[in-house]
Amino acid sequence: MIADARESSFTPHCRGILARLGYPIVMSEELGSPAEGTLALHPSDSMIPELLLVDERRYPAIAELELADDLPIVLLTGRRGIRLDDERIVAALKCPAGLHDLYRIFQQCFEEHPRSMPRVSTHLEVRCSHEGRAWGAALLSLSENGCLMRSSERVPLGSRFSLTLQLPRIGRVEIEAESAYQLVPDLGLVFSSIPADVREAIGSYVVDALSPA
Repeated sequence: MIADARESSFTPHCRGILARLGYPIVMSEELGSPAEGTLALHPSDSMIPELLLVDERRYPAIAELELADDLPIVLLTGRRGIRLDDERIVAALKCPAGLHDLYRIFQQCFEEHPRSMPRVSTHLEVRCSHEGRAWGAALLSLSENGCLMRSSERVPLGSRFSLTLQLPRIGRVEIEAESAYQLVPDLGLVFSSIPADVREAIGSYVVDALSPA
């Protein structure tokens, strides 16, 4: 991805985290474009982008370039929303553009089975409880929407139960989950009715875990 925008168009650490998730964003200045100019990119260049992130104020100059008709464009600032006169524009975002919104757009553009939220590998112990029964398990990955769990007990698909875990620097978190799929020997869970403060806590943990050291 190439961004014809300012660094301030993105939230802190956003570019670094997206790069670790497989979506590096190269600023136009890094390609030798003038700092206040527009993207110095032509069809003959060796680096042809898969997607352009464009400051809405610089869009008129981008529109005049001879770029591929199917090149996705995301407008940053997006005050006017998506321009219907350019079918290449797939999304518009307010600045500064955040990790989760950009990740969702990249997933929709490039992945056959897109995820709505970034996921991080974990090695967290979790306590499960259901109808008076309790058992231990381990979380192998975690996102705001769900997790992958390796359980010491068999859990039928569609079962709803409670999870209790300790997140580093955040503390104890309780979540209601439903078993959605099996990836033998592991179980995929979807979180249901998750409170806003718990979702924020998980989101903070994911961002911290993905942020460059």
